[in-house]
Amino acid sequence: MLTRKQRDLLEFIHKRMQKDGVPPSFDEMKEALDLRSKSGIHRLITALEERGFIRRLAHRARAIEIVKMPEGMEGFEPRVIDGDAPDRPSGLPAGALPVSAAAATELPVMGKIAAGVPIEAISQVAAHVAVPQQMLGTGRNHYALEVKGDSMIDAGINDGDIVVIEEGDSADNGDIVVALVEGQEATLKRYRRKGGMIALEAANPAYETRVFREDQVGVQGKLVGLIRTY
Repeated sequence: MLTRKQRDLLEFIHKRMQKDGVPPSFDEMKEALDLRSKSGIHRLITALEERGFIRRLAHRARAIEIVKMPEGMEGFEPRVIDGDAPDRPSGLPAGALPVSAAAATELPVMGKIAAGVPIEAISQVAAHVAVPQQMLGTGRNHYALEVKGDSMIDAGINDGDIVVIEEGDSADNGDIVVALVEGQEATLKRYRRKGGMIALEAANPAYETRVFREDQVGVQGKLVGLIRTY
């Protein structure tokens, strides 16, 4: 059973794809449903996914597959509402790689990282996760963290996701980084440097940007990949 808003959003996505062949953006969805923020759209998308009406495809922007439609919405044929995907052997699900192409590296999951209010600095290995080698590149050390919170949802990072971090102490403006605040608190945020100040920006309008002196923030690494379990 869908709420009215969930049904309206699903119908809007379906009609937009039938008309234009491209998916609507979050801003277009927000305007169509007369919502005040994109976080509301994110919650509706998540609800539709949890109920099995859509499926989001990992590592591809604005990629959603409509799996089914509610009764009464006729003329539906499942299709992916995003661009091209590489050819794959028959029998493999969308987004999957054959075993021969999916060389993986075991990375330590160092614990949970706050995508919200910062939590205590992370130092202990909680588990390990297999990460495709193509995500890592060469010549760098990497580690993984489990995301806790919703402050980065508009960047496609959800509570419970595993983020893959390339270890390092520098970042460019706009990078999503693991920042260590005053040597004690670790948080996942977008990095901006202005003069001698560092701004840590959330990707959720419900959270304010936090600004610190340069000597209060240390970069522990930057985001290079994300793993989501459905």
